[in-house]
Amino acid sequence: MKIRVYYEDTDAGGIVYHTNYLKYCERARSELFFSQGKIPIGEEKSGFVVRHIDADFLGMAKLGDMLEVKTEVIKKRAASILLKQIVLKNKITIFEMIVTLVFVKDGRPKAIPEDIYSFFK
Repeated sequence: MKIRVYYEDTDAGGIVYHTNYLKYCERARSELFFSQGKIPIGEEKSGFVVRHIDADFLGMAKLGDMLEVKTEVIKKRAASILLKQIVLKNKITIFEMIVTLVFVKDGRPKAIPEDIYSFFK
């Protein structure tokens, strides 16, 4: 997924504020669902929640830069998915994170429904 850095994404120095990298990755995860014609939340008060993030800030982006976010499935379990997401600027990785997503229904972890589980291939 391609993302342009806008003024609202930056700090007073025109550099992307660190929490926005998490937002960019969240948008890319949502796009996985949208590209399949799905909404990233399930029926009956269900969907994915972030359980854990391990993030590395390896470079920086600034106002006007074009970034690309890539998502890779590392491991699938019955109720969780482990993803690696990277943000690239000019094909160079500037941010990398491993995120654990847990599927919940009515506030409790549940097995991921097959129709959702299948498009994480």
